[in-house]
Amino acid sequence: MLAKLPHLPGSDLGRFDFDGLRSCEVLALELEDVQLAEGQMRVHGKGNKERSLPLHPDILEALEHYLRLERPLINTPALFVCLKGRRRGRPMTAAGLRSLFRHHRVRSQVPHANPHRCRHTFGSDMVRAGISLPALQRLMGHSQISTTLLYVELAPQDVWREYARAIEKRKTLDSSHLS
Repeated sequence: MLAKLPHLPGSDLGRFDFDGLRSCEVLALELEDVQLAEGQMRVHGKGNKERSLPLHPDILEALEHYLRLERPLINTPALFVCLKGRRRGRPMTAAGLRSLFRHHRVRSQVPHANPHRCRHTFGSDMVRAGISLPALQRLMGHSQISTTLLYVELAPQDVWREYARAIEKRKTLDSSHLS
């Protein structure tokens, strides 16, 4: 999904996919939450819980570009602000974010893209890439791992691939025990 989504100034759809943030967490981000030099950001999650997340180099680059060239020089702590129209410079709202997704999802040929769908995609993609469930739970800000599991949707071929990988690993383990 990420490969089809364009870079969107002020919202960067890829951000949702990379970090699996809730839309309210993205909208709550402030300039001081992003630590570019350290490659991380502080996220204020549900229940007023705070977590630190690593920033992928591609996201760092997009954020640096946004801050340097696109974000108006205004006196608001909000990281993401409206870039056009009468609300220019004001913090982006949930309605504004939904509108941004509606506008760009047709052009990107991802007709069902929305912030929450991107969160599900993030969870599934990270599991396919081999992340542990406890690490994913922490990244997504879930207090219960059972909640994290709701975000992991695997196709049958994913299950077969994991099965084959585990069987091969098991063979290696079995042969090392026999030596």
